[in-house]
Amino acid sequence: MKKNIYSTKIKIIIMLFFIISLISIFTSLKISSDKSIFIKQVIFYIIGIMILFFSYKKKNDIFQYNLFLYISLNIILLILLFLGISINGSKCWIIIGPFSFQPSEFMKISLIITISKILGKYKNKKSFKSEFTLLIKIVFILLIPSVLTFLEPDTGVVIIYFIITIGMLLYRGLNKKWYLFTIFILSIILGSIAYLYFFNRELLLNILGNNIYYRLDRLLNWKDGSGYQLENSLITISSSGLLGFGFNNVPLYFPEASTDFIFTTFSSNFGFMGDIILFMIFIIFDLTILSIVKRKTKLEHRYFLVGVFIMICYQQIQNISMTIGLLPITGITLPFISYGGSSLLSYMFLFGLVLKISDEQFNYIN
Repeated sequence: MKKNIYSTKIKIIIMLFFIISLISIFTSLKISSDKSIFIKQVIFYIIGIMILFFSYKKKNDIFQYNLFLYISLNIILLILLFLGISINGSKCWIIIGPFSFQPSEFMKISLIITISKILGKYKNKKSFKSEFTLLIKIVFILLIPSVLTFLEPDTGVVIIYFIITIGMLLYRGLNKKWYLFTIFILSIILGSIAYLYFFNRELLLNILGNNIYYRLDRLLNWKDGSGYQLENSLITISSSGLLGFGFNNVPLYFPEASTDFIFTTFSSNFGFMGDIILFMIFIIFDLTILSIVKRKTKLEHRYFLVGVFIMICYQQIQNISMTIGLLPITGITLPFISYGGSSLLSYMFLFGLVLKISDEQFNYIN
């Protein structure tokens, strides 16, 4: 019996991610204030593998529960705004003992599933009326969690919501008029925010809240490379050489060494050659997802896989780029590598579905 090479690749790479994550987090303990994160990550991976196995082997189609999942997560996001505990100025987490849960990480998964089901129903209908109805539904589905997550505030995740949605719509294809209309609307919105930011900050403050200046300053001033976190990251990566400073050797301190700046920690240990190997693993992983998309499968599953591919690729590019000063620091973690239970468990659930879809189409073809 033939083996599904795509599923095999994904399983092997997830195990490689497990090893890379634990090595990187262990070395980050040298400059981390929380020494328990290594054990916690091991626990998260064990639970995550169980969740992956559950979503992979579950006989019923989990896609049928998408509406329940979507509504439940939005209710939780709403409750967070009123009852959530503020950490670093954000109400993003539900805290249960020593562990925390970030609902917005699971909302990304729910959004991909919900949009893929909507797009799957419309199939190849591209009339103006049909596309108008489609876009109204998707904008509605997108805006509810986006507003709730923005108010936490967590701008980075909101950006992911939009990139996932736009990418899936571009893959589906729309009438050219909608692209022009979208560019026009975005130009008005961004132009209005820019005008208020530079000429009427008081009104902008009243509309978008007290922390809007901080968010916009991070986006507008990232290019100057200011801030010791980015400066130390750049120094560490650029001076790590071909093979790095050696295992468990991080010469400079920078915050979030196990989360946002985990790539800097890894690069410090293994240098340019280690970075190249990591990039190759990412590329093989991403191309494997894309290869599954190209095979015969249900339309809604194809959209789902495209959404997964877009989300993973964007987070990889954003996270690594912000550690070397190419993109603004938005708090986006590196999938499967950065410390964090919510993100890791959501990815495991997600890739259980990916493996399930891959096996179903493999068995169908063969």
